[in-house]
Amino acid sequence: MHLGPTLQPTIFDGHNDVLLKLFRAGRSSAADSFLNGGHGAVDLPAAQTGGFGGGFFAVFVPSPMDFDAKFEEMTKDTYDLPLPDPIHWEDAFPIVMAQAAILFELEEKGALNVCRTAADIRTSLKVGKLAAVFHIEGAEAIDPDLNTLDVLYQAGLRSIGPVWSRETTFGHGVPFRYPSSPDTGPGLTDHGLRLVKRCNDLGVMVDLSHLNEAGFWDVARHSTKPLVATHSNVHAICPHSRNLTDKQLAAIAESDGMVGLNFAVAFLRADGKMLAEVPLEQMIRHLDHLIETVGEDRVGFGSDYDGAIVPELLTSSAGLPHLRAIMRQHGYDDALMTKLCHGNWLRVLEKTWGQ
Repeated sequence: MHLGPTLQPTIFDGHNDVLLKLFRAGRSSAADSFLNGGHGAVDLPAAQTGGFGGGFFAVFVPSPMDFDAKFEEMTKDTYDLPLPDPIHWEDAFPIVMAQAAILFELEEKGALNVCRTAADIRTSLKVGKLAAVFHIEGAEAIDPDLNTLDVLYQAGLRSIGPVWSRETTFGHGVPFRYPSSPDTGPGLTDHGLRLVKRCNDLGVMVDLSHLNEAGFWDVARHSTKPLVATHSNVHAICPHSRNLTDKQLAAIAESDGMVGLNFAVAFLRADGKMLAEVPLEQMIRHLDHLIETVGEDRVGFGSDYDGAIVPELLTSSAGLPHLRAIMRQHGYDDALMTKLCHGNWLRVLEKTWGQ
């Protein structure tokens, strides 16, 4: 696939929820929808149009909740959404298996490569094949003895978030609350500390997005790997519980870690509202702050595509040339563009995975 100037550099992204969207559509139609173009933000035709080279494909167990009502509540001046109840292992496990099966079916049909090393990602980007990292968002499907983690690692799992906001056996997340600091409750449990250690031993990246501040500092104290938040933004610009304070960003910098800029509008807008009318210059504000705080080698993208409302010009990965254009207009040179679009993710994954 030849990429013109508006499609370069290729974007490797820290987070999407396309597997959940395909799972909800039904296994029988999932692969065809992805290959031929469905109604999601990420599919093969859109990726090729926008120069989207791949990223972290999240497996997520949804709670029974009304997302339209949730997003409507998040258009108010202030809000504090109650977190869903925890999900038990025996309920989560089959859903994780079903979504992972969709990912591997997409690989079998030639839509993408499931990448287990940074070298795998580099090869995929070079030949124009979507590079997919198997990621789990919320560790409900991991048993306390971590047997499931070991088996999923052998299957290709390379990244996991201990929580998606709701409580798990391993820790506590942040609510969807504005305005709020991320300091909203207790952090990791003893099981959570064991999870971090085992992930370090295996070479599975621990994702800090959705963890509350206490959990963040627990990981910072106990992990031997770079601190990584795959899809989080700047609390100093948007004081949402989901965003990272400058103190947290400084810790990520000190660990030589990484932050992926989240496209979700409620975490971009200064007013915290889930409204799509967001100029792309607002994303530049967050990028500039991240670059100033954690350094230009530690910032990338974590779009949250197919899992959130994003700015109007970026509703599909086909729209990514708009983002590149505003970045170049702002003055980011070729070297910085390459780092932000994919180079920094490759650097931190090499350091985290050890290969």
